[in-house]
Amino acid sequence: MMQSSLRKPAVASAAPRVEKPQSPAKTSAKPKPAKPVARAKQGKLPLKKKVRKLALGKGKAHSRRRRVGSKRRTPIVSKPQLEQGDESFRERQRSYEQGYQEGLIEGGERMLEEHLPPDMIIPDITAREAVSAGVESLKKRGIPLLNSATVYDELAAALNERRSYAFIRLGDGELLTLAQEKVLSLEEVRREGDFLPYAGVTIPNLAARDELAECIKVATLIGVPMSRHPHFQPLLFATLRAYGIDYRQLRFTTSTMNYLMEEQGLLLRLFQGRKLLIIGNVALQLREALLEKGMEVVGAVTPVNGYADVPRVVAEAMQYDYDIALVAAGIAAIPITVHLAGMGGKVTFDFGHLADRMAGLAQPERQ
Repeated sequence: MMQSSLRKPAVASAAPRVEKPQSPAKTSAKPKPAKPVARAKQGKLPLKKKVRKLALGKGKAHSRRRRVGSKRRTPIVSKPQLEQGDESFRERQRSYEQGYQEGLIEGGERMLEEHLPPDMIIPDITAREAVSAGVESLKKRGIPLLNSATVYDELAAALNERRSYAFIRLGDGELLTLAQEKVLSLEEVRREGDFLPYAGVTIPNLAARDELAECIKVATLIGVPMSRHPHFQPLLFATLRAYGIDYRQLRFTTSTMNYLMEEQGLLLRLFQGRKLLIIGNVALQLREALLEKGMEVVGAVTPVNGYADVPRVVAEAMQYDYDIALVAAGIAAIPITVHLAGMGGKVTFDFGHLADRMAGLAQPERQ
């Protein structure tokens, strides 16, 4: 499916006066909580009249799931730490195993029981086997996900042909922001998204909500979560329906594709011989790490102080001559990525906390 020409989502805020970039400031230890999004007045940022159509890489996309060694954003119940010397060790162990088995029965096995035909029994069937058979029959409803080789080919082609390409990624922070008064009440979003100020958005922020929706419509490729947790994949499709966005007109890969490409050595191969611009609060550290690997880094835009800082960051970034921008700026990374691709005709990559890992920094926990 061919993607329509990347265009800039409608933004109406006052962009600050842009000066020639000076030496980057020291990295901010912690971004300030964002104020409501400032909308830039049209014409303040240089716009290209038209961005050439995106020529996408060919090849059938295959889904691939990966595991990332980072901490889950939503804690899960884990097996308790038991010590052999503890007097209540055996009792606690029995309680845990009993609870686990009851949960298993109440979950998959009880659901399987409800759906088996009443006039027969199926010997030796397990819930896992039944789910596997059911999913096989549902594949015709599936949406293809681009694999790492296809994503690499598309990014490389866009760089070689100097075409715009915006690769954004959606996680629970972006989805909860989108859900404000569309899928969830403001109180629900505040309660479930207590980490959002750290990610750059203070609730309520309906301007950020609407701009994210516009960015999704025009992005070249969207990384989506594989998790079935309520705040990930279920919330993704609920928000798309709420905005009237036809997900079959979008192009998807996994939201952890940035990590997978780095692990497979595809990112450094992609960056070789390209002029890199780094945007985000760890831009200086990532710049040093990439320079040590022989990459050419032409600039670092830092810090990014939440969603309200988007117009200033975009204006500063557009003063650089670069081939690909790596944007690690929380929820603000999405509009930054889309605006730079749409207005500057550049390849842009929502890089996320991979920037911390490649810079040799501990990936920050939510605050």
